[in-house]
Amino acid sequence: MRYYLARASLTFFALLPLPVNHAIGHIIGLLFYFIPNSAKRITLINLSLCLPELSNRQRQQLTKRSLIETGKSITEMGPAWLWNADKLLDKIIHIENEHVMRDAIAKKNGVIIMAPHLGCWEIIGLYVTSLLPTTSLYRPPKMQAIGNMITTARQRTGATLVPTDTGGVKSILSALSKQECVCILPDQDPGNQGGIFAPFFGQETNTMKLIPRLAQKTGAAVVLTVAKRARFGRGYTLCYHKVDEGIYSKDLLESATAMNNSIEKYVRETPEQYQWSYKRFKRPKDGKKSPYQKS
Repeated sequence: MRYYLARASLTFFALLPLPVNHAIGHIIGLLFYFIPNSAKRITLINLSLCLPELSNRQRQQLTKRSLIETGKSITEMGPAWLWNADKLLDKIIHIENEHVMRDAIAKKNGVIIMAPHLGCWEIIGLYVTSLLPTTSLYRPPKMQAIGNMITTARQRTGATLVPTDTGGVKSILSALSKQECVCILPDQDPGNQGGIFAPFFGQETNTMKLIPRLAQKTGAAVVLTVAKRARFGRGYTLCYHKVDEGIYSKDLLESATAMNNSIEKYVRETPEQYQWSYKRFKRPKDGKKSPYQKS
């Protein structure tokens, strides 16, 4: 039943032009802001932790803008997963720093696309397959039918999707050895075994070890990539960025810190489009109390 409801919702949003789609997302985001809910609570907690320099008024304003973007991220899943790929990619209205990606490809060691949860990250994996054969790492959802839908959607321009397990990591190493591209979302909690604590917005944060280890092992070029939403549903700006050179360090903590610093730098440029509603700090260092735990 949940699958059919999800499919119907996605189909409805996919029928709409992107400006209308984002306008509805805007309204959903306003509801998130004015009606008590977990997304608002978590967003406020994260902004308090990460941007303590903001006044209460500024934090409330950013929370409102962030939840509006969260609403858009929900409604744009319809187009992102169900539109014809060419129609969706036509919504990329500008590409910034294209030379960064060209230089990374020219090194011929493979390319690691580091795509944080900022803007419309779904469009990134679809686009980069036009440049290089691409393998994308993803975390399969609990419901297999939803997982199948996601896999079909993300592979429709030729990418290969692999799960976050040992087999998936082997596939990624194989792709990089062939000078191909891999796409990884770097700002999820990696669990008890897959992480190292490194600073992120001043917080000791359980941070993915995979990207630093891949950079060390393969020498692949790491490119931070985001797809920012333009105003009024006009489309997306795809932005390539160089990362902090420390990510190539042999010291794992230094590398993980450089990765987090790179993400933080570009989140600060467009903070409202970052996914602040995610429990990024749910696994505190040394078994401390989770900041999301209710009193």
